[in-house]
Order: sequence, then structure tokens, then C-alpha cells
Amino acid sequence: MKCARVVAALIVHEGRVLAQRRPEGKPRGGLWEFPGGKVEPGESDAEALVRECREELGAEIRVGPLVWATTHAYPDLEVTLLVYRAELEAGESPSAREEAQLEWIPLSELEARPFCEADRPLIALLAAGRI
Repeated sequence: MKCARVVAALIVHEGRVLAQRRPEGKPRGGLWEFPGGKVEPGESDAEALVRECREELGAEIRVGPLVWATTHAYPDLEVTLLVYRAELEAGESPSAREEAQLEWIPLSELEARPFCEADRPLIALLAAGRI
């Protein structure tokens, strides 16, 4: 089974969190996730997260502390998921790229959305105000 180290940005603003819906036709298509992606060889987690957010959101971010981590095995891939608190740089406005749908979701509505399995324990913690 393939393994990947994946980083994600937890960007929270005014009680809402930035999330994206994976494009149909891709693995886990139609499910929600936090912006981010695979760490490439030679990259730090922070470098990968900045690059991925630039590519996916067209926006620059500041990477904060690690807030959550897990390992999850999908049928096709085992991921080590590391979620970092992040902030948009001043004046940055994210926009959907790569055919993904982007939305600021109220924390109170997170549990009603179909998120990727690896993200679900984090969703419960966010909804409960524990992260």
C-alpha cells in the first residue's frame, strides 16, 4: 500500500473554517477536506503547506503550530495527516482552484458535511470547541 505524509491548514475566521470539496472523479471525490496536500521529498511540512495553499487557494498563508495528527488507512493509500493552524496573509482572499469547491463553513455545521474519513475525528473536536 502506498503511504503519504499529508499536511492540512486549519484556517478559522469568525467562527467559520475554510474547507474544500474534492473534485468528482478523484479519490474521495465529493468529500470535504481542509486545504493542503502531500509533502514532497526535501520539503518541510510548512513549506509543503505554503506551496499547496498557493496552488489550491491562490493565497499566501502563515503556518502556525501543529494542532492535530493521525494516521489513516484508505483502501488505496495510508496517510499520515498533520493539521496545522494557519492564517491567511493580510489582504489575501482564497479562491477555488483545481476544480475544487471552496467554502467557509460555520463550525456548528461541520459535522453535517461529508468529510474524508481521516478528518472526521478532528471535525468532532472542532465542533465540540476542543480545538
